[in-house]
Amino acid sequence: MNSNALLFNTARFVLLLLVQVVLFNNINFLGFINPYPYILFIILYPVNGNRYGLLAASFLLGIVMDLFCNSGGVHTAACITLAAIRPAIFKFSFGLSYEYQTVKLNDVLTPERFSFILIAVTVHHLCMFLMEIFALEFFWSIIVRTLVSTLFTILMCILIIYLIKPGKR
Repeated sequence: MNSNALLFNTARFVLLLLVQVVLFNNINFLGFINPYPYILFIILYPVNGNRYGLLAASFLLGIVMDLFCNSGGVHTAACITLAAIRPAIFKFSFGLSYEYQTVKLNDVLTPERFSFILIAVTVHHLCMFLMEIFALEFFWSIIVRTLVSTLFTILMCILIIYLIKPGKR
């Protein structure tokens, strides 16, 4: 990754984390619907970027979220899980040759891009809510919270992607 991409990703990291902590952590619809668009950093990380850099940045992203939310490590574990299985989600959504393509998730929303975002957000939320509740007797609560928060987060993520989408030159 060149210095411009590193600077851009660092700015994206800080901005998404700041917006999450200041704005989105204060949104709580019906007592259990929370948007978590900070995971856009992991989703929009360059396809050919350093995998270990993504894991380290995901750890840092999660640990900072845990510090602000006082959540005991659930954000960290969910972010690292998402970063670790991100290549498999890319292969599922874009096919085996995704590494040779220049996949840009902030272009026009295609079914492949939508399926990637949907699967990534669902994996993150399911992992996070499973570890947060950590009791199978609340299975339906975990599923409902995952589904509703996933839908709300996807809506916020798509909105943010289109708001920060660079103009055509």
